[in-house]
Amino acid sequence: MRRFDDKVVLITGAASGIGRATAVRLASEGAALLCVDVQAKGLAETVATLTASGATVHSLAADLADPASPPAVVAACMKHFGRVDVLCNVAGILRMDVTHELELADWNRVITVNLTATFLMCKAAIPHLLVRGGNIVNVSSTSALQGMPWGAAYGSSKAGVLALTRAIAVEYAARGLRANAVCPGSIETPMTNADMLPKGIDMKLLRRMMPLDRARGPETVASVIAMLASTDGAHINGEFIRIDGGTLA
Repeated sequence: MRRFDDKVVLITGAASGIGRATAVRLASEGAALLCVDVQAKGLAETVATLTASGATVHSLAADLADPASPPAVVAACMKHFGRVDVLCNVAGILRMDVTHELELADWNRVITVNLTATFLMCKAAIPHLLVRGGNIVNVSSTSALQGMPWGAAYGSSKAGVLALTRAIAVEYAARGLRANAVCPGSIETPMTNADMLPKGIDMKLLRRMMPLDRARGPETVASVIAMLASTDGAHINGEFIRIDGGTLA
């Protein structure tokens, strides 16, 4: 399939996991890419992989927690490519804490990276997406749809992403802009494989978040993002799709 020929896609969180898998998938379908991440080493590895496949790619190392970064990233995309057709907000961080022990600074960091940066990326990109009749795909989480023990900050941030996506979808639909979200669960990525659970917790509280068969890789999420961002998703707006192996079925 070449659903993204002559399309420019801006992807955040492209250094690893779902972001990298999405970049690889969209490049394989013809997209020109601006890949963004705070992790310069991982970002360079993504770019090397894409370049080796013959993709047109430009990269930018940026910390999206800095409110000046999102508009600068979009401006860089416009300067390099002259347009942006699709925005994929994948960048995010995960931490697990006993809720009453969660420090405000840590709460604020998760909200800033996962929600505020997503808002600022959308804010900066929307005027350009409207010109192109483009669309946005945001990465939320199953933690936005069910209680995630020790994930108060993460779940709250991802629920906010879902609400933001729906607001944009309704507000701009008549002007030709779509916005959708994916809600992954039980996806094997560097972020979710990190050893970050609090000590002495009751592990049975996490069992209800396990898939019915097995966890899968980030490419399973990338394929759904590709569908939503392509013309195959032309009549899908304000929607979220769970990619969780039946966990919440």
